Amino acid sequence: MSNLMSDLFPRKIVCLTEETTEMLYLLGEEDRIAGISGYTVRPPRARREKPRISAFTSAKIDRIIELDPDLVLGFSDLQADIAADLVRAGLNVHIFNQRTVPEIFTMIATLGALVGCPEKALAWIGERQQHIALLKAQNEQNRQRPRVYFEEWYDPIITGIGWVSELIEIAGGEDCYAELADCKLAKDRIIADPLEVASRKPDIIIGSWCGRRFLPEKVAERPGWENVPAVQNGDIFEIRSSDILQPGPAALTDGLEQIGKIISDWQEKQEGRTS
Repeated sequence: MSNLMSDLFPRKIVCLTEETTEMLYLLGEEDRIAGISGYTVRPPRARREKPRISAFTSAKIDRIIELDPDLVLGFSDLQADIAADLVRAGLNVHIFNQRTVPEIFTMIATLGALVGCPEKALAWIGERQQHIALLKAQNEQNRQRPRVYFEEWYDPIITGIGWVSELIEIAGGEDCYAELADCKLAKDRIIADPLEVASRKPDIIIGSWCGRRFLPEKVAERPGWENVPAVQNGDIFEIRSSDILQPGPAALTDGLEQIGKIISDWQEKQEGRTS
């Protein structure tokens, strides 16, 4: 890209959440990043190379202004107040709101366009979409699709958001709470009675408590859950929140891979029991 053309695109970007940081690194555009979220762990080098200027619902507004970014990238209504403060300070702000797998792809395509490398973004998207299509085709041949309960939080119990539900289906499972997956707000995915989860008899339980370690043994000890197939067979697993609860490349790569392995291992065990 010529110097004249490069001047059309932001050269200093602040990323208030991890997924845009990770994607810019994957696109080879990490030199544009001027600041990152303190929760960023992907890629690991980002924490060594970039200053941390925000949490999730709070940010160092003065520090961001000092960085004089051309663009600030955020995510969801939870960062609306931060965005408003930065807009009032005269900064360019773009807030993404992706909650499904197709919306994640759209976010990545938009990000690529914003930084002037749409071809690289579309190439990455194409590879992922091809991989997902292959997984779907393979899993259509499976006769046994386990019922999967995904827990995003424990007190109160909150079930999985849209992209998580979709990844479970892509990987060959059936989301126990697929009817709630379209609810964008966590409060709308609360299950007030834990026995309601037990009544759905999930074959697999996957937990990813945002910011906290998931404890399978505590889940297994819940009153009334002793007859849940996942509890009886020890099929309770953790996926780190950085791998599945960030609506970006991590969920579509490592998150999907881990869900797929959990489900394929369960299917192999079922085949062993029936052979």
